[in-house]
Amino acid sequence: MSSLLDDLRAVVGHERVLDGSLDRHLYATDGGALRGDTSMVVMPTSTAEVAAIVRLAGHHGVALVARGAGTGLAGGAIPHDGAVVVSMALMDSIAEVDLDNRTAWVGPGVINLDLSRHTTPHGFHFAPDPSSQQACTVGGNVANNSGGPHCLAEGSTVNHVLGLEVVLAGGDVLVVGGTAPDPVGLDLRGILVGSEGTLGIVTRILVKLTPNPPAVRTILAAFDTVDDAAATVSAVIGAGIVPAALEMMDRLMTEAVENWLHAGLPVDAAAILLAEVTGDPAAVDAEARLIQQFAGANHAKSVRLAADEAERAVLWRARKSAFGAVAQAAPDYYLHDTVVPRTKLVETMQEVYRIAEKHGITMLNVFHAGDGNLHPIMAFDRAQPGMLETVQAAAEELVEVCVRNGGALSGEHGIGQEKRDLMPLMFSAEDLDAQARIKEVFDPAGTFNPGKVLPHGSRCFDFGRPIPDGTWV
Repeated sequence: MSSLLDDLRAVVGHERVLDGSLDRHLYATDGGALRGDTSMVVMPTSTAEVAAIVRLAGHHGVALVARGAGTGLAGGAIPHDGAVVVSMALMDSIAEVDLDNRTAWVGPGVINLDLSRHTTPHGFHFAPDPSSQQACTVGGNVANNSGGPHCLAEGSTVNHVLGLEVVLAGGDVLVVGGTAPDPVGLDLRGILVGSEGTLGIVTRILVKLTPNPPAVRTILAAFDTVDDAAATVSAVIGAGIVPAALEMMDRLMTEAVENWLHAGLPVDAAAILLAEVTGDPAAVDAEARLIQQFAGANHAKSVRLAADEAERAVLWRARKSAFGAVAQAAPDYYLHDTVVPRTKLVETMQEVYRIAEKHGITMLNVFHAGDGNLHPIMAFDRAQPGMLETVQAAAEELVEVCVRNGGALSGEHGIGQEKRDLMPLMFSAEDLDAQARIKEVFDPAGTFNPGKVLPHGSRCFDFGRPIPDGTWV
C-alpha cells in the first residue's frame, strides 16, 4: 500500500493524499448509521488527475469510492476493505454558464445551494433542492438522482442534467449527453445518473438552469389528524394543481423543529402541511386560494399564507432543518427514504406509527407528501445495547410495508449499502442480473464503489460459465 501512496502523491501532490488516522476515521462514514474503513483519501482537482488515479487503482488492484460532501444517508459513499476514497470536494468550479441556452458546466464538488446562489442574480437557479443543499454537492446529487421539496413539479436531478463527463475503468474519459434537445443513441446519461458511483467517476456535469419564478406563494396549514392533512394533499393533486412543493411534518417532528428554530410552527397540530405554488402572479394567487379552500374543507385548524419573502424563508428554513432538529431527541438517528402512492399515505402512516410502537422507538416523520416520498426518522442512542439492531429491524419492516403498498425502496437517497439487500423486494433475479451485467460492462474489474446497490449474487450465473442450455453468458 505504501507504493500506491507514493504513486498517488506523485500525481496530486503530498498534501492532497490523506492517510492519517483521523482523516481515515472521518472519511469512513457518511450521514447515516454505518461505518467502513479506508486506507487513504485522495483529493483530485482535474479530470486528468482522476483518470490517473483510476489507472493507478487498476494497476494496484484497489477499489475506489468517489465521495461528495458525505451527506448521504444510505451508506453509498462508505469505503470497505481499505478502498481508497476519492474526494471530489476540490473540483468545485462553475464554468461555461450559458444564459441563452440556460446551461452550465459545473464540477462535481460544487455545493448545490452555491450553484443557485451563483445563478440567481441572472434570473436562474438549479431546481433540485435536497434538504442538505447547503452542504451536499451536485456530484452527490447526480450519484443518487437526488430530489427535494421543490421536485414535485420540476422533477429530480436526472431531469436537470443534460450531460456528463465521466472517467471509466482504465482511465478513459467519456462525455455523454449534451445541449441537443433530442440526442441520438442510447441514453447513457440516464444510466449514469443514479448509479451511485458504481459505473465510473463523474468529473463534470452539464446542468440545466431553471428561470426564477415571477411570483411565489407559500401556505402553512395545521390539522388535528394526519388523515386530514393527507386528504388535503389528495384533493390538491386531484384538482389538477401541481404545486412546486407539498410537504408534511407530524407532531413530533414539528415540536423538534420549533424547539430549535422558534419559527412559530403550530406544535399542537397532529400534522402540518407546507405548500408552495410558483408562476405568474394571477395564477399563483388563484392556486393559493384553492389550496387554502381544500385545507379548510378537510378540517384544517389554521391556514396561514406567508406575508412576505422573510416569512417564507423562515418556513422553509424550518422544513429543511428537520433532520438536524432530530438531534434534540437522541444522539443518533436512522432514516429510511421510501415511496408510496399518494392514495396509500394514510394507511402507510398508520403502519409507520404501529411499527414505532411495536419496537419502542421514537419516530419522527417528515415527507414530500405530494409524491408520497416518506422520511420516517428513528431517533436512538447507539450506545444502548441492541438498539441499533432494533432500529434496523424496524426500518426493514417499514420498507416492506411501503413496497407492499405499491411503493419503492427509495425516492431520492439511493440504495447504497443500507438498502442493498432489500433490492429483491422489488426486483426479480432476472432484473438484478440485467443490472449486474451493466455494472460488468462499465466496470469489469469491480473498481468503482463495490458492495453497493446490488446484493451479492445478483448475477444469475458467473461470468464466462455455461448456462444449462449450453449457451454462454
